[in-house]
Amino acid sequence: MSDGTPSLLDRLSLNQQTLRQWSLPELADGCARAGVRGVGLWRAPVQEYGAAAAARLVRDAGLRVTSLCRGGFFTALDPGERAAALDDNRAAVDEAAALGTDTLVLVSGGLPAGSRDLPGARERVADALGELGPYAAERGVRLAVEPLHPMYAADRCVVSTLAQALDLAERFPAGQVGVVVDTYHLWWDDTVGAQIGRAGGTGKENGARIAAFQLADWVTPLPAGVLLGRGQLGDGVVDLRWFRQRVEAAGYRGPVEVEIFNPALWARDGTEVLAEIVDRFLTHVG
Repeated sequence: MSDGTPSLLDRLSLNQQTLRQWSLPELADGCARAGVRGVGLWRAPVQEYGAAAAARLVRDAGLRVTSLCRGGFFTALDPGERAAALDDNRAAVDEAAALGTDTLVLVSGGLPAGSRDLPGARERVADALGELGPYAAERGVRLAVEPLHPMYAADRCVVSTLAQALDLAERFPAGQVGVVVDTYHLWWDDTVGAQIGRAGGTGKENGARIAAFQLADWVTPLPAGVLLGRGQLGDGVVDLRWFRQRVEAAGYRGPVEVEIFNPALWARDGTEVLAEIVDRFLTHVG
């Protein structure tokens, strides 16, 4: 007899960038046909389609939006640039609320030109979280700080470890700021198991910080620019099942979102790729 807990397959979500070749209507239809019940969306295609129309499209397909990506980029030194970033993030919160998702994924931003001050950049991230957290919570949205692999620290994200992300998030109420556990970015860190435990709990109100759990594999050699080097599940070195077991042991029972940036997948038939993802998910994550 079921205890009401969703099965692992019921928790599977497909991030929009994994099948970038599909339009938003194709994504909604393809996921519905494949039995995938969640989608993670990105702001640019949502803005192009219209947030209200996108929300209706996803809902009518019997799906839910598990996250919106992305906000962030808080590290500028110029006051005007910082104010513009905060305004853009308020708009992102509003879009997330319109889509019916409670999770806005944040990429913190890299070092400003000429700067070598990582601690100072992280403090500016904290300042932004403090300003945006109440605004987001009033709209039913939690800010999800995503640590990225250290190779992105200079130009994209000064938050490189789950410990650093938690150090930021724990300054604020759990209902306002959480963290993202992404296997691609964290697999290499021998403290990540302990940090996942640190992030755990059974609800936002009593301290749980895991706002999103994302999957991709690590394959080498990395491509030029490194951004598009995420591997299909099972093609690389990440112990995906271990990560799933660790976040569940920490109390997380939310969506499991597959987010893979890979031109080889984008060049293939989307229906075929999605069927392969479902199979790999059951084989390597379940």
